[in-house]
This record gives sequence, structure tokens and C-alpha cells, in this order.
Amino acid sequence: MLCALSRSRLAKQCQPFLRTSQRRGIRLTADTYPKLKRDPRFSQLNREDVGYFKQLLGSESAVIDGVSADASADLEAFNSDWMRKYKGQTRLVLKPGTTQEVSGILKYCNERMLAVVPQGGNTGLVGGSVPVFDEIVLSTSRMNRIRSFDALSGALVADAGCILEVVDNYLAGRNHLFPLDLGAKGSCQIGGNLATNAGGLRLLRYGSLHGNVLGVEAVLPDGTIMEDLSTLRKNNTGYDLKQLFIGAEGTIGVITGVSILCPPRPKAVNVALFGVESFEQVQQAYQAAKSHLSEILSAFELMDGQSQELVHGITGKKRLLESKHPFYCLIETSGSNKAHDDEKLDAYLEHVMASSIVSDGVIAQDATQVSALWALRESIPEVLGHYGGVYKYDVSIPLSALYTLVEETRARLAPLTGPEDAVVGVVGYGHMGDSNLHLNVGVRRYAREVEALLEPWVYEWIREHGGSISAEHGLGLQKREYVRYSRGEVVLGMMRGVKRLYDPVSFALPLSIESVANGV
Repeated sequence: MLCALSRSRLAKQCQPFLRTSQRRGIRLTADTYPKLKRDPRFSQLNREDVGYFKQLLGSESAVIDGVSADASADLEAFNSDWMRKYKGQTRLVLKPGTTQEVSGILKYCNERMLAVVPQGGNTGLVGGSVPVFDEIVLSTSRMNRIRSFDALSGALVADAGCILEVVDNYLAGRNHLFPLDLGAKGSCQIGGNLATNAGGLRLLRYGSLHGNVLGVEAVLPDGTIMEDLSTLRKNNTGYDLKQLFIGAEGTIGVITGVSILCPPRPKAVNVALFGVESFEQVQQAYQAAKSHLSEILSAFELMDGQSQELVHGITGKKRLLESKHPFYCLIETSGSNKAHDDEKLDAYLEHVMASSIVSDGVIAQDATQVSALWALRESIPEVLGHYGGVYKYDVSIPLSALYTLVEETRARLAPLTGPEDAVVGVVGYGHMGDSNLHLNVGVRRYAREVEALLEPWVYEWIREHGGSISAEHGLGLQKREYVRYSRGEVVLGMMRGVKRLYDPVSFALPLSIESVANGV
């Protein structure tokens, strides 16, 4: 039967864990991928350049200068990603505090032909925010001001460097929420969320950023400021240019401000965790959830048994269900009337249990338990990196074939999987509500033989099944060579045209859509 765990038992089992693995050295991206070459069109930094930026920003803390002196320790966090897969060689980090300062930086870099990599919270998965060579890192971390909020319309205007969780906490005090939620919410920035078109955990309920963003302020490569921070839901006056910046990964400009529609915070939230015996039953549970829960369904997350084995094995926590299951589903409902929501949820639970779709489950009884259940899902990425590294593929696949990719990847990597081998295991989890699979391959070390089995095979498989090689996070460095598996030549030609229009001297990433579209 479905049961509700006691608050003390659930809280005890879901305590956050401390990562115990040792941090390993990261190989330079340029050494890992020797075919990548520094674009000779870009100039070399010198002390005169650094002097200009220091004068422009007017604060020593706004510049990390590795040109004039050794600043390796301070530059480390900006030169590598959290997965410890990519490592750049930047010698200069700039932290502007205003849009005007971003404009001054980009205008100067454009004229001097200095390469720039915009960087927000640096929580991406594809290496898009990490330099490869000596590009200047433009960090938006000091641009963290909430400019305005209208409780009547729900329109929020904020700097791009605001941390997602900080913004959501601000809105919580005003009975609203940010329409995006991520496991990395404590460090990711909303400008980076837009630049990568992050989808998150509750896209099923609140929709994508393309639908929620009302306006964008951005600085173009030549320093021109595009101010389009409308707070109107309807503004049909020509091209909707803000959409170009959502998912563009900083390739046509740096987002500095965001205007976004924020819905009222739900008054009633329910979260349940189910054990399911097959992926076919996962699909049945999802179909039933859409039918029975409809307007209050805010999340439907899939986790396979292997992912939860790693979570429990590494954290040492006891299991929340009585027995192991091949699949687990985490369901959330959000509404304004608890009695109404509970009635709908009870009817749903009765149906899936009576139909033998769900084998077992638990329901959170208070906010603490809600957070604890979500922790089982949100801790998966960190747990996967425990042994050394992770190959991550955040992809879209038609629901009926979603988990088949995981099974075939697991079989393909079986010869390299074992206690002493490079591969620890292959797991699958993700968002059923938007057909978004997180295919993760946990490894003890990044190895060419593993990568050779994965790429381009994974992308070929996705193309054959009508999917997309990037559901979230963008192309970055990892997927730049494989964009043709999801985009045709006409579309790539139009992307190339947009890039050249706004960035004729190829600012931003030397490894961006410009080079992607040319098949570099």
C-alpha cells in the first residue's frame, strides 16, 4: 500500500551528504581536443589592456589580473567547470557591475580583437561557459540587482547575474515564484538560464522561458546596448528579437537584464515517490497523471533504479520504499485549494494502485518531507560525479523510446564497465513531462575509449529516433560538431546569417555557432 513516512524517518534518511571523493586534476581542454586551434584573428592580452579595464571598472575586486602577476588560484574557478571536464587558460576575469560597464568592455574587445567568454554561474554541462585558450572571462556575478517587481501583473525585472534561488526567495516573500526550478538553483544565474534556455523541473506546469520571458536587455559585440525590457505580455510590434538571445549561449551578445512573468506561488503542494516495475508502466503512470491531475500536475520526474542505487550507496541513506524497483517516479502537484488537490491526488493514487501500475510509494506530509523527496532527484548529478567524472547527454526523445537509449548505451559500454574499469555505470533520469532524458555515464576517469563508443553514436541514435541532441544547456563545446544531427542546412544557414549580422568580427566564443554552422 501507499504509505506516508513519518517526518523524523524521512528527514533522517534524506540528510544532505558530503562528497568524499578526492578532487582530481583537470587536463587542459586544448590538450584533450588537439584539433581545436586558437583563432589567429584574436589579439594577445597585454598590460595596457588590463590597465584600461581596471580604469573602466574602477574596483580592484572587479578584475582578476593574471597578466601582470600570478593569479592562478583566483582564476581556477573561472577556468574549469563543476564536472572537472573542461579547463581553459584565461589570464583575465572581468566582473562588471552595470550594463554600461559590459558595453565598455565589449566595445574595447571588439576594437582590439580580444576574445571573450561570457560566464554566469558556470553550472552548464557542455563547456560553453569555460574558456578553451586565453579568452577573457566576462563574469556577470556582480550584476545581481532586482530592479522591480509588479505583484499585480507578476512581472519581474532583474539583472542577469541574480542567482536563481535568491530571486525565487525574493518572490516567495511576495507570494510568487520564478517559473524555473533547477537542481543548481543555488549557484546558477538567471541570465545564464536564458542563454542556455534551461527547462528545469517544472516546465510541465509553467512552460518554457520562450513563453515566460517578457523582455531582454543585452549588449551586442560592438558594445551597443539593446534595451527591450518590456513588462507587457502583448507587444506585437515587429520581430520578437528577445527570442534570439534565449538559447543563443552568448554568441550574439551578453544578456544583462531580464523581464519575466512570475506566477503566484501555489498554496498547496503535494509530492509523492512511486516504485514502478517497467518503463511501460512509467508511461501509463504519466498518462494517468495527465488525466487525473491535469491542471495541478507540476512535475513528473523519472529516475531509474541504477541512479537510486548510486544515491543510496554513496550517501549511505536508507531506502524510502520497502523494496527495490527498476524505476521510480516523483510526482508533484501544485494548486490553490488543498482539499481539492488532495481529492484529485487520492483518486489518482487509487487508480494507479488498483490498476497495478504502481507497486509502492510514499507521500510527503509536510514541507520538510517535500524537500527530502526532491533531494533524491536533485542529488543524482553530484552522486554521479563521485567517482571521478560524468559524460552527460541532456537530450529530447519521443516518450515511447525515451529509456531505450539508456538500455542500449548500457549494453554498448558493458565491456568497459566494472569495478576496475573506466565506466562505473550508466543511468537515466529526467523530465517525463517534456520528453527530456538525462543520459549519464559515470566514469572513474575521462577516457578516449569511452568517448569513442559514445560519440557520435549517441547523436546518430537520437537522429534516427526523431529527437534533439540538446534539450537544455545548449551546444557549447561538447556538441558543436554534431549540430547537424538535429538541424538542417537551411536552418544552419539562417543561424550563420544571424551570427554574422550581430557579430561580424566573430566575438564571443571562437567555438560558437559560427564555427558550428561551418562544420569546424
